[in-house]
Amino acid sequence: MKLLRRNMKGRAPTKAEKEWMNAICEDIGCIVSYNLGYPNTPASPHHTDGRTKPGCHFKTIPLSGRFHQTGGEGIAFHSTGRKTWEAKYGTEAELLEQCKEILGGQ
Repeated sequence: MKLLRRNMKGRAPTKAEKEWMNAICEDIGCIVSYNLGYPNTPASPHHTDGRTKPGCHFKTIPLSGRFHQTGGEGIAFHSTGRKTWEAKYGTEAELLEQCKEILGGQ
């Protein structure tokens, strides 16, 4: 019997999802930096609802390395934890809505 392996990286984004992720990262940059007065800071997509659900790649926000993974405790999302990070910078849902507004309701 062949065992199925789960892809830990998630499913591949559709063309439309790729366009969304490119737009938020290229047109906005890190949303936290943007809100702190530093627009167009290089960013990568942060998935707010996993990487395997339908539409999951549309639920991404652009974060710089500092605010995503490398900034350490109290700064980086993955070092600080959701509750503390969101109290400081806004909820993922709020930041996602802000990105949609900035890009014209996409």
